[in-house]
Amino acid sequence: MVDLTTSYMGIRLKNPIVPSASPLSAKLDKIKQMEDAGASAVVLHSLFEEQLETEAEALAYYLERGTEQFYEAITYFPAVEDYRREPEEYLEHIRRAKKAVDIPIIASLNGVTPGGWVSYARHFEEAGADAVELNVYWIPTDFHLMSYDVEDLYVKILRKVKEQVSIPVTMKLSPYFSALPHVASMLDAEGADGLVLFNRFYQPDLDLENLEVIPLHNLSTSSDLLLPLRWIAILYGRVPVDFALTSGVHTHEDALKAMMAGAKVAMMASELLKNGTDRVRVIADDMVRWMDEHGYESVRQMQGSMSQKNVASPAAFERANYMRVLQSWHPDPTGQLR
Repeated sequence: MVDLTTSYMGIRLKNPIVPSASPLSAKLDKIKQMEDAGASAVVLHSLFEEQLETEAEALAYYLERGTEQFYEAITYFPAVEDYRREPEEYLEHIRRAKKAVDIPIIASLNGVTPGGWVSYARHFEEAGADAVELNVYWIPTDFHLMSYDVEDLYVKILRKVKEQVSIPVTMKLSPYFSALPHVASMLDAEGADGLVLFNRFYQPDLDLENLEVIPLHNLSTSSDLLLPLRWIAILYGRVPVDFALTSGVHTHEDALKAMMAGAKVAMMASELLKNGTDRVRVIADDMVRWMDEHGYESVRQMQGSMSQKNVASPAAFERANYMRVLQSWHPDPTGQLR
């Protein structure tokens, strides 16, 4: 009997398939569907720093100035007791999810400054969250910032969150650091229980006719797996944290590759948004079938087996492979390298 169980940040999971933060987890019925389909845990949609700051500013406005009207408004602002508090609704969502399902619930906190918003992680724990995923979604555009300043900000935010909670904290990273292994090592030293690789940055497009910047939300494909796959394979066994691979997990092959690179869990969202939550069941079943056919008894047996530390040619993850790929190219009617 093939054993799919894994452990992520000290949390025992029945399999390595975890739906990542997405609109699906904002609805309780969808969380139940994902559990029924076999998801071993769920990462909730993010609560943003901006939402927490907006609530604080709005509450101060009501308390200090009462109900007033801006010149361009058509109605008055609601009274304090009618004000819709998104952060409180998020905490209630955690409480309801914990009562509704038996799988771990990972709350997501999204921000970019080491401000007071990080203290909200403590409320996640009080509401029953099993862990916190800290998502620093940031594109540094200040020309005066040096790379060290960017790295240090991540460390400071993690430190402040760790001071607030006793539950595990994982950090979702960008792939754009100039020295990712060093950053991972710093976060490990600061107490990170896990690292999620990688955050997908949504790139804007330009509308040539209307001269507008257009926000785009493109779902991932399996080809997006390659970047996190490579870096997890490089970091595995060298940075002692649990890795989660996210972006590009659409099939059982993708999930198996994530395990062999060294991930403890394979996170997915695009596949579930596109093809439904039952894909979790199909992928888990296909993993079992493949493992049985290839003589694997457990996920733990394969985790890290194809990391840079364990493969016969570790240079395949570095510059040597880049040179070999370029030198191997010649025209092919299928468009593939040969």
